[in-house]
Amino acid sequence: MTPMRDVVEQLQRLGMSGYEAKAYVTLVVAGQPLNGYEVAKRSGVPRSTVYETLGKLVSKGAAYELRGPEEAVGYLPLPPRSLLERMRREFDDSIESLQSSLPTIVAPPGAHIIHNLKGTEAVLARAEDVVAAARTDLFLSIWPEEMKQLSPLVGRAAERGVEVSVVHFGPAETQVGYLYEHRFPVPDSVADNLGCGLLVVVGDGREVLIGGFVNGSAWGVYTEDPAVVLMAVEYIKHDIALQIIADRIGHGTLTDFWSSDPELMRLRAAHGHPAALLRAVGMPDH
Repeated sequence: MTPMRDVVEQLQRLGMSGYEAKAYVTLVVAGQPLNGYEVAKRSGVPRSTVYETLGKLVSKGAAYELRGPEEAVGYLPLPPRSLLERMRREFDDSIESLQSSLPTIVAPPGAHIIHNLKGTEAVLARAEDVVAAARTDLFLSIWPEEMKQLSPLVGRAAERGVEVSVVHFGPAETQVGYLYEHRFPVPDSVADNLGCGLLVVVGDGREVLIGGFVNGSAWGVYTEDPAVVLMAVEYIKHDIALQIIADRIGHGTLTDFWSSDPELMRLRAAHGHPAALLRAVGMPDH
């Protein structure tokens, strides 16, 4: 993607139409006043709509008209720095207004819907939403590959006072919040028994993203169902507790206990996926 095309797409994301973005970028690149014909020729905006497009830019304050001899009209852009600052102010004003007005029109809660997600990009984008929205606490169970993408947002959450608790499968490149390396059982045995790398992100005890990553593909679910959120939080808390206990009493001691205690042996002897996970926890480090 060329730099100019990238700028056009970014301006569209911020509210400009495709024609407006192309016309504005053309004016910026020119560095001098252009008339409508010149803008159309250089930008690809149809001549039939170029003056309407330029008029919209002028009405938004993103461009200015310059009237010369014989009523000739040229156009100059608002400098990019000024345009971006204006967009930032307008965006912040809109967010502030919506924070007070949007909650007043929300329908009473009904059944909690689970949103299904497919593909790595969709799963990680929803995980980013949960991290970015957190204001009090954040729980994550995460693998290194996914942490690489989420760590900047997780770090910013910690900086704004969110209490961050992370179970990280394997050594972490950076320390953020309360981070615990998952070493009991070893990450490989967990992945083998689950059949995927599991990502769990819980924000403020009110929303959860659960995703699975395997062989370059991914699936996920998002929900605000209180029961699912509670189970996800408790799942991560118990995993953290297990890592702390293993560190305190020694991994060898915990492995021996896990392998010999009658009640734990009974649970491991059961059938099904949960039993397979319990059996994995009893596997020695290697």
